[in-house]
Amino acid sequence: MQVVLDYLKRNQARFVAELCAFLRFPSVSAQPQHQKDMLACAEWLANHCRKIGLTARICPTNGHPIVLAKTPQRAAPTRGEGGRPHFMVYGHYDVQPPEPLDLWKSPPFAPRIQGRSIFARGSTDNKGQHFAHLKAVEAYLKTGTPLPCDLTFVIEGEEEVGSANLAKFLKTHRRELVCDTVVVSDTGMPDANHPALTYSLRGIIAFEITVRGPSRDLHSGIFGGALDNPAMALSQLLAKLRDQNGRVAIPGFYDDVAPLSAYERKQFRRLPITPGELQKLIGVKKLFGERGFTPFEQRSARPTFEINGLTSGYQGAGSKTIVPAWARAKITCRLVPNQRPARIRKIVCNCLKKICPPTVRLEIEAGHGAEAYLVSPKSPQAQAALRALRKAFNREPVLLREGGSIPIVNDFKKVLGADTLLLGLGLPEDNAHSPNEKFDLDCFENGQRMSALLWQELSRT
Repeated sequence: MQVVLDYLKRNQARFVAELCAFLRFPSVSAQPQHQKDMLACAEWLANHCRKIGLTARICPTNGHPIVLAKTPQRAAPTRGEGGRPHFMVYGHYDVQPPEPLDLWKSPPFAPRIQGRSIFARGSTDNKGQHFAHLKAVEAYLKTGTPLPCDLTFVIEGEEEVGSANLAKFLKTHRRELVCDTVVVSDTGMPDANHPALTYSLRGIIAFEITVRGPSRDLHSGIFGGALDNPAMALSQLLAKLRDQNGRVAIPGFYDDVAPLSAYERKQFRRLPITPGELQKLIGVKKLFGERGFTPFEQRSARPTFEINGLTSGYQGAGSKTIVPAWARAKITCRLVPNQRPARIRKIVCNCLKKICPPTVRLEIEAGHGAEAYLVSPKSPQAQAALRALRKAFNREPVLLREGGSIPIVNDFKKVLGADTLLLGLGLPEDNAHSPNEKFDLDCFENGQRMSALLWQELSRT
């Protein structure tokens, strides 16, 4: 392994330059004007995979293409046939829109290096993270060091818009993608000194509710007081859905929530950031959450009901004295393991209909949904990942539950029969989805070492 690790150390300057080239593509999947940039980025990535010794092809979809790359085929059978293990690395080359542009200190697609950070849209989410895995494999191939396994890279272009075509791709290519484990580096670590294995993700349901009152906006002086104001009705309706202890006040909402084990709560206590530091990081006057749980448990291991958007009436400059015709809220519920999205959606909708006053009409439009994900942190694969993290970072790793959702990991399980190891390299201050996104170059380098060591550790399980 030393020749592989030496190769990684010797070539860091070139790796950073290549990452800069990757980051210059404005591969914004959500914006139609970047369709050509998406294809150009996929072609660059496929060519780069070939350059480092992988076979690679671009696979068209009904949306943006998927880059499929593999280590050179070996004569030995796969593990399923009594031979070599096969692992898959998943990532995405599409990025979030960079707006608002005026908040960037440098152009979002002109990578800027300051200290040990590289600033650019997509640097941590997710180009830099999966690029670390590619560099680790390059080190094996270019030094002639035998890999103990076969590897397949699936790097898509639609993660930021819901991965609409990836599940179909997995089913269509199932025979060549079936693997022992999937590795994803698209999460984070609490700080640079605490590498992390994320063993759980929250699920999600999304919906939009509209409360309608009069057939049109009305003069608030002439008609106000004689009818229910939809904005007020919606506000009062939503206020009934959370109690003073921070619990969701919907009957049955917590029925399937499994309690945290003593082992898990002990792991939470090992996390380095304090509640005061969290409060400062997110910029609030005081933290608030479900009573009886720490802030870290609240934001990763407990279900939520969140108002994501709220609008009604006049939004322009100055005053317009009306009773608005309607009011609307965008809602998501984050779900934890054992909560079924279809059931939660049903009980939430039933509750909303029951408490909606008869003076207004309620409309509910369903959005996307996904189950939570959980893999045992004590499994042989998870323990192998922890060993690789420990050796690469020279630090004791921590276990995390992540509050966000990566719906595709459930498809990996259902379609490929493989659990996912979430080995994120991002830091809390990396500004993913925000202006001035960055990626820590020490995490980039340590991530390469982790990946190189991971294939050895996993192949022994």
